[in-house]
Amino acid sequence: MNSNHPETDYQQSGASFRDPSGFVFHHNQVLYRQINQQYQDTYLQLMDSGLYDTLVEKQLLIQHVDAPIPAPAPDQAFKVIQPEPVAFISYPYEWSFNQLKDAALTTLKIQRIAVKYAMSLKDSSAYNIQFNRGRPVLIDTLSFESYQVGKPWAAYRQFCQHFLAPISLMVYRDIRLSELLKSYIDGLPLDLASRLLPLRTRLNLSLLLHIHLHASSQKRYAGKKADTRRSVSQSAFLGLIESLQTAVKRLKYSGSDRGWAGYYQDEHSYSSSGLAHKQQLVQEFLAIIQPNTVWDLGANTGLYSRLACDAGANTIAFDFDPVAVDLNYQNAKAKRESTLLPLVQDLTNPSPAIGWQSKERSSLFDRANADTILALALVHHIAIANNVPLDQVATFFQRLARWLIVEFIPKEDPQIQRLMVAREDIFPEYTIEGFESAFSRYFTIHRVEPVRESFRRLYLMERL
Repeated sequence: MNSNHPETDYQQSGASFRDPSGFVFHHNQVLYRQINQQYQDTYLQLMDSGLYDTLVEKQLLIQHVDAPIPAPAPDQAFKVIQPEPVAFISYPYEWSFNQLKDAALTTLKIQRIAVKYAMSLKDSSAYNIQFNRGRPVLIDTLSFESYQVGKPWAAYRQFCQHFLAPISLMVYRDIRLSELLKSYIDGLPLDLASRLLPLRTRLNLSLLLHIHLHASSQKRYAGKKADTRRSVSQSAFLGLIESLQTAVKRLKYSGSDRGWAGYYQDEHSYSSSGLAHKQQLVQEFLAIIQPNTVWDLGANTGLYSRLACDAGANTIAFDFDPVAVDLNYQNAKAKRESTLLPLVQDLTNPSPAIGWQSKERSSLFDRANADTILALALVHHIAIANNVPLDQVATFFQRLARWLIVEFIPKEDPQIQRLMVAREDIFPEYTIEGFESAFSRYFTIHRVEPVRESFRRLYLMERL
């Protein structure tokens, strides 16, 4: 971004260009938001009405302070604020079922409170919600507008597309369908959701109203000017919010397939002594590193992620299995583990940069902020199940962090034997020697420890 202050470094966020009320930018690697003059009155209403204080107190809105720096676009600026930083920006297609559901309920809760202060959400994008300190919180201070009695909720369709439609599909069709949000960055088209949902959902009054009939209405009035004479009473307005809240609360995932969520209870994983020894080694390695931020790749339900949290690190627990991630999130929520963020991520096909000019949503690599990677019982899934050479596995980890705690499981291990029972062994380099040779080109191997009562080895490595 160009600036009237050439000695400063301003960089506008690629995700912040659509709203004329203001924009997010970085200055010296610190996040700020410029509030434009046209939003001045609304911003003052937000602050003076008490709504901002109430939402911050309830941990529903990210707090901010006035920023003592020049505005990057001074001709348009009313003021610049500095929001509290969020440890990691995640996206709805990386959330588990209950994360998306909690984000939806948080949005509706904010809307109900806002009406009491004569304000309303002008948009309800799922991307305006982030998980901060273990809780979903609104990060867009400029999402509010003055509430006008008689005016319909401007964010209704967006809420249905960003939240209700994907949540419904996850319940009634497949929990993995949240991945559709990666293709539809502006939310799932309601006509598509209506077609994908089973016919029996038309007997559900909430889904009939908010998805099926809503989709039909969109089609009927497409290209026609909205009827501004239509008036919605405040009681009807609040009734809509309550109806959406009821619809979301009633949607519950009841799938019986645990997927990989029962991994640590399976008899082929570790003996009790081996599991305890592995945990001990991980704790020892973490004590040596003393990390600030850990990414646990292939975290399952978070057994080792919690060891990283206990070591004082903010920890992101990635796994490709949405059931395991959801169990991890529910446990973290129940235990109020504020430094643990479980996310759905297929490491063989990680989140790409998408949106306008591929800059609205950053890739996983662009968001890499960890100093330590945990990669336990993971390498064989990438190298053997997905035919990725060990050299490329090493470069993948090397791109993400300085420190690496990684486990190698050789072919003699029963789990590898089961993995290869129905396929040809085309992995001559998949040996301890091949592993160490490949990784030593990118890392210094500081320690190698056999895991008790197993064929497995645990390594502590540091990027060259």
